[in-house]
Amino acid sequence: MKTSAKFIVLHPTVHKSGGGGASSHRAWLAVFILFFIFTFAFTLLTTRETSAAAKTAINATSASKSQLPKPISDALLHYASANASSSGRMSSAEMKSIAAVLRRCGGACNFLIFGLTHETLLWSSLNHNGRTTVIDESAYLVSTLEEKHASIEAYDVQYSTKVSELYYLMEHYKAEMHKECRPMQNLLFSDCKLAINDMPNHIYDVAWDLILIDGPRGYSAAAPGRMAPIFTAGVLARSKRGGADQTHVFVHEIFREAETVCSDEFLCRENLVEVVESLGHFVVGKMGIDGKEVGFCSNSDSPESI
Repeated sequence: MKTSAKFIVLHPTVHKSGGGGASSHRAWLAVFILFFIFTFAFTLLTTRETSAAAKTAINATSASKSQLPKPISDALLHYASANASSSGRMSSAEMKSIAAVLRRCGGACNFLIFGLTHETLLWSSLNHNGRTTVIDESAYLVSTLEEKHASIEAYDVQYSTKVSELYYLMEHYKAEMHKECRPMQNLLFSDCKLAINDMPNHIYDVAWDLILIDGPRGYSAAAPGRMAPIFTAGVLARSKRGGADQTHVFVHEIFREAETVCSDEFLCRENLVEVVESLGHFVVGKMGIDGKEVGFCSNSDSPESI
């Protein structure tokens, strides 16, 4: 009697009952994908918020750290003014006027100083996070400063003016006020007798926040006088690119004739903020592209004396 062997072949599809299982698997897959997307988006958003908060906190901390603590700045001012009665030195009140502006920019100003004086180290310390540049008539004093305090940027220039030439220089300016002596220009290429054009080239490109005129010598007829630094400060403030729209300009010993005449003409009475003892404080704004067509002051009449 013949027997036939029977083979049973199992196939995965035999255990599937219609398409319901496939639909179920696809549904779970979709749920998983949506969950993954939600989790990823939530993590990304919270990470960004945390990062932004952290950056804000870091910036706030950096700003507070960049400022010299007030007790330290007060101590520096105190010791700097200990011998303020000496001839030519600033008084405590005068130094505090400049220090107040330095403090407002967090000790991170672009600070240009004409005249290497007893207060030079004070200005550099109060402006510890900024740029302090000194221009002086004495190559010897500049060299000595660089040897002792290499961190301070200093340069010497040769002045061709004399206090005795004040009114001759003013006549020259009036004749050239719309040409070589205009209030908005590149001083490097100026032929105005009042322009200082032999400083290092990069000095003219800096957007100075403060300019202090405490030199050169101006106490005798043969001294260079401060006519050229005052004129140059007026042009730098009006011609600057970038930075704040205004520049604080301080003129020490402002009641001397040359300082008064030039401050009136190039910094302008309308820009005078205050006078603290013998320190004049001006705030000079930038000029527009039409600066070459106008004078330094909005009032063309001769201003009153300070």
